[in-house]
Parts: sequence; C-alpha cells; structure tokens
Amino acid sequence: MVRYGPQFGPDITYLGVDRCDHTDPASMAGADVVVLGAPFDGGTSHRPGTRFGPQAIRMTDYLPHDGSRPSLALRTDGLRDLRVLDAGDVEMYSGDIETALPALRSAVADVVRAGAIPVVLGGDHSIAFPDAGGVADVLGHGRVSMIHFDAHADTGDIEFGSLWGHGQPMRRLVESGALRGDRFLQIGLRGYWPPPETLHWMAAQRMRSYEMTEIGHRGLQTCLTEAFAIATDECDGVFLSVDIDVCDPGHAPGTGTPEPGGLTARELLDSVRRICLELPVVGIDVVEVSPPYDHADITAALANRVVLEALSAIARRRSGIPFDPSLPLLADRNLP
Repeated sequence: MVRYGPQFGPDITYLGVDRCDHTDPASMAGADVVVLGAPFDGGTSHRPGTRFGPQAIRMTDYLPHDGSRPSLALRTDGLRDLRVLDAGDVEMYSGDIETALPALRSAVADVVRAGAIPVVLGGDHSIAFPDAGGVADVLGHGRVSMIHFDAHADTGDIEFGSLWGHGQPMRRLVESGALRGDRFLQIGLRGYWPPPETLHWMAAQRMRSYEMTEIGHRGLQTCLTEAFAIATDECDGVFLSVDIDVCDPGHAPGTGTPEPGGLTARELLDSVRRICLELPVVGIDVVEVSPPYDHADITAALANRVVLEALSAIARRRSGIPFDPSLPLLADRNLP
C-alpha cells in the first residue's frame, strides 16, 4: 500500500467510510464510489486556500463520522447502500501545476479502471481537466458529456501567461478531444467574465451555457430537462462538475472568486439530486471550497452535502425503485 493519505491535516475519510489505495486495485475491489482528495490551489487567479478544501469537505458535518447517512427524502443510505471508499489525497504540490495535474489524472483513471465512480474533492477548478480527462481516458474520448455548475465558464485560453489554471480547464478538455464541445452543458453563469472573444470560441464549439438570466426567465427545471437531453445524446456517461461558486456568496462565501446573484443552496442540492437520479453519472468533482474565506463552515457544509446528495441519489437510481418527490416523509412506514 502506498496510500498518500493526507496532504494537510489528519488522515480522515469522508464521513468515516473505509480507506483504500488507488494504486492497489485489490483495495478497491467491489467499490461503487472512490473519493479522492485534490488539495490544490496552484491554478487560482484570485483568493487562494482551496488546497484545504478536501479536508473541510470530508469533515464538516454535525453527525458522527460512522460511515452511514440515511437520506430522509430518498430513503437510501448512500454510504452503505453503495460501497464507498476514500483513497485519501493525491499528492499535488501547488507550486508545480504541470506535475500535479497529471498525477491526479492517473489517480482518477485508476479508480475508473477499478469499476468505480471517482468523486474528487477539490481544490481549484483547474483539477477538472485531469478529473474529466481521466474518466474519458478509460471510457473513451468523446463518449462522456459534462454538466458544469459554475458562475464562470472556465474557457479562457492563456491567462497570466499560462495555459493551465482554474479559468481554463473546460477549453483544455474540448481542445484535447477528451470531451465534445457540443455535449458540454454549463449551468449558472453570470457576471462579467469571460470576454466576448471567449464567448465566440464557446459558440463555435457548440457549447450550451445557461446564464442566470435565462435560468430565471425559463426556470431552472426547464433548463435542466433540456440539458439532460443533450448530455445523453451519443454519450455513454455524464461527468458532473460542481464549482461551489455557482451558489450566491450568501450561500457559499468561502470561495476564491465569489459572484453575486447565483443559485441558492437548495436549488443546487435539488439539481444534483435530479442529475444523479436521472443520468448515468460516471464521475463527479466538487471544487473551489476555500476554508480561509468561509464563515461558520457554511461553504464546506454545503459541499459536503453536495457529495452526500449525489451518493444518495446514485444509490436510489441503482435500486431501481422510482422516486416520488411528492411522497410524505412518513408514508408507507411501519407503525408500532
């Protein structure tokens, strides 16, 4: 076993699930999901601190870290109905992005080859390139679509003199051929970046970007339904990338590039639940949680629940039992 464990802080696992080592396939035998930490902020353009994100996401919960979380709504326990393991942090020195990103890509590919869904805890959004790229390396380039929640398009070209950074991973994914531009769905964009020339490039790739004005006018659920149809056309799986700054800073203050006017925490959790219930999700990352800028663990708690909501919904999808959101909490339960 060469498990790296923690890069910052104690070697805790996500809510107390069992450990594994992504370099040892036997340790991942039978796993449905493997959590990987990507403690990296070497691609950050503004406020740093996301290197501490994986630890915060793993530990921020008021309940015991006992490897069990029954969902009230979904009536599943995502940590027990699925076999969820935690491979610890990938060694990612934030001062060397050209070494750090390939290390993560290799780790993600190890997990996918073992037959598990990688759930990557970031880290800044530069890690989306190795995350989605590592999945595509195993499942096939052009065979995986992306649903990307973010305030920002992350489709810049050269920023601060570099091809690599948290404002560029989506362009690099499309340019590399790992993901198709016309199967790239972005939810929650707003604000004042990127500039028109970058938007022109995105349009030329036939990307579909739902800016908050359109979401407000048409409704989030309508936009998601449309996005789902595109994401599942000619693709075998969906990669879900959640930048926590898709939420309004009032709901997620602990992030590097906050942009007012975003989704609520409830809207994000409902969207993640629906995606993982309805779509063949083959990889997930949750990024841009920066604990030094958080307040009362608001952002870390939300990110923790984004992961848990995804796992609960994947478990419900695999059960084959339809989900009825109108069902009362206590309906069909045994009475004493």
